[in-house]
Amino acid sequence: MTETTNALLPFSSVPLHTQLRDLLRSRILDGEYPQNSQMPSESELGSMFKVSRITVRQALGDLQKEGLIFRIHGKGTFVAKLKAFQNVSTLQGLAESLTGRGYEVMNRLRSFRFIPADKLVAERLQVPDGELVTQIKRVRLLNREPISLEITYLPKAIGERLENADLVTRDIFLILENDCGLTLGHADLAIDAVLADDDLTQALNVESGSPIMRIERLTHTGDGQPVDFEHLYYRGDAFQYRLRIDRQRGTAQ
Repeated sequence: MTETTNALLPFSSVPLHTQLRDLLRSRILDGEYPQNSQMPSESELGSMFKVSRITVRQALGDLQKEGLIFRIHGKGTFVAKLKAFQNVSTLQGLAESLTGRGYEVMNRLRSFRFIPADKLVAERLQVPDGELVTQIKRVRLLNREPISLEITYLPKAIGERLENADLVTRDIFLILENDCGLTLGHADLAIDAVLADDDLTQALNVESGSPIMRIERLTHTGDGQPVDFEHLYYRGDAFQYRLRIDRQRGTAQ
């Protein structure tokens, strides 16, 4: 590493600890500091970047809050195993969200069939109870490791148009928009946690009873018609959903 590479800008309006945090974050995400590797000590970082130990501690503290590093008392600071995340401030499929950040997303198709809608599916898709709907089960693979089980329900007429679609490499959202000519509008989400049963254990390669994040998502077309009802089961140790929420400022009472 050269001095130029390590140079911070002492007269910048951005505080030194923020500059250092951002630089170290980039090196972690770029793999220069690999997962589970030990970071340089506080004194080494101080010498490397010509900053005080207090500045180093502030930068490392921020990275620890972000979950990028962890500390072991008496041993030092280590790079954490990174969790992939999807920002849910916009409606996107998994591949659509992650591929642009350097992840490889593939799908393992478990089943594609037409089944009678149970009460919940019929209610969500606004079809008669027992009417045939399309059910698609896929395991989503992130960098060739299973990360989620996706169970999708679609009206039968729409599902028939997906029978010959590429469900291995493409998101269903993109197929609906580009192949079926549908305009997607919004989705309602509910998130909770479950424990891995036999099916999830096999699909996601986790131990029985492992924590699983479950997401129920109902996607509507632009004119408000329900079109895609899903249960998404994500490994709790490997994935995050992230969102930003703003406080609505009203008139002070």
